[in-house]
Amino acid sequence: MLMTSGKQSQQQQSSWHTLFSLRGSLLTLAIVTLLSFTYLSLKYSTPAPQVSVTKLVDAADDAANEEEEGEEFSDIYHSARVFKLNYAEMEKKFKVYIYPDGDPNTFYQTPRKLTGKYASEGYFFQNIRESRFRTLHPDQAHLFFIPISCHKMRGKGTSYENMTIIVQNYVESLMSKYPYWNRTLGADHFFVTCHDVGVRATEGLPFLVKNSIRAVCSPSYDVGFIPHKDVALPQVLQPFALPAGGNDIENRTNLGFWAGHRNSKIRVILARVWENDTELDISNNRISRATGHLVYQKRFYRTKFCICPGGSQVNSARIADSIHYGCIPVILSDYYDLPFNDILDWRKFAVVLKESDVYQLKQILKNISDAEFVELHNNLVKVQRHFQWNSPPIRYDAFHMVMYDLWLRHHTIQY
Repeated sequence: MLMTSGKQSQQQQSSWHTLFSLRGSLLTLAIVTLLSFTYLSLKYSTPAPQVSVTKLVDAADDAANEEEEGEEFSDIYHSARVFKLNYAEMEKKFKVYIYPDGDPNTFYQTPRKLTGKYASEGYFFQNIRESRFRTLHPDQAHLFFIPISCHKMRGKGTSYENMTIIVQNYVESLMSKYPYWNRTLGADHFFVTCHDVGVRATEGLPFLVKNSIRAVCSPSYDVGFIPHKDVALPQVLQPFALPAGGNDIENRTNLGFWAGHRNSKIRVILARVWENDTELDISNNRISRATGHLVYQKRFYRTKFCICPGGSQVNSARIADSIHYGCIPVILSDYYDLPFNDILDWRKFAVVLKESDVYQLKQILKNISDAEFVELHNNLVKVQRHFQWNSPPIRYDAFHMVMYDLWLRHHTIQY
């Protein structure tokens, strides 16, 4: 009996040990599972930064932004909601440090005058210095601005080779004096130039072209423009001679218009094919001022579609002129990364063609229905504010759009 009782006791103890062991295993398994789900939830609820990160504000900010007065957002954007929320985030947080070194009377920190063909560069230089985005504390900066301006070098007759040497010495002095370039090999640095001189003067510096963000008016693959890294600066000829056009469709009786120098292959073809056409107003030379006051600008008011062929570069100030005067721009440039192309849907307010389409140009324009033209024109009026420089700058103007493009690119790869 005692032996039987002992065996039963041992069996009971073994059963209890097995039960507790099973419970312990289940408990351990439950804890591990819970920790795993928690880890995965945290890991995948916060996406990793990318080149063009969509950074959304919270619901409270979203509601506040929806109540802004006078702000019109429509389908001229790829995503109006994303643009609006990202823009608000940029206004709150974006900071840029401007390198203070360099002779302001020579080549650095020198904006062009705020008129003329390359006024965009001058407006940017002036606006960034006086804007809320500037910080005097480099540790707060998202991006670093290298204030290179080459127009005085050009005026003094400096060769491109010497320009490259001057710019290289300046940039290398910043690299040796400050630690910021070496942290990312320049990926969080940018410079601005709206003339081919500035682009060519920096082409001899591969580390600057490859690594830094270039905001340039000639965003062509011919000059090594990298769309996801660089920024297409709008070339705006200001001040405009006449007020903005808009809500004047009944006055636009001419089908198409272009006048200018034949300084590119596409312009030569355009003039040769269409200069004698009765429905397209095509001139192979600039309109002489002797013909009357502001005759060239007034043609924009009377025309539906303004032809914008590339010149010595793919860009042209005529695009911004067309937008300002309410004439639908017809882009005739291959490999042109249009300004704000990652924000604006250009096909909603412009006609974008390949250069080879020049031979069918008139038929393409005539195939656009009246309803389609009205929609293009209405959208064009909405986009005008984005192609206007102001001093001081105004929300959503050209300066702020360039800053927004830079903000999208500040999520750089850390080398």
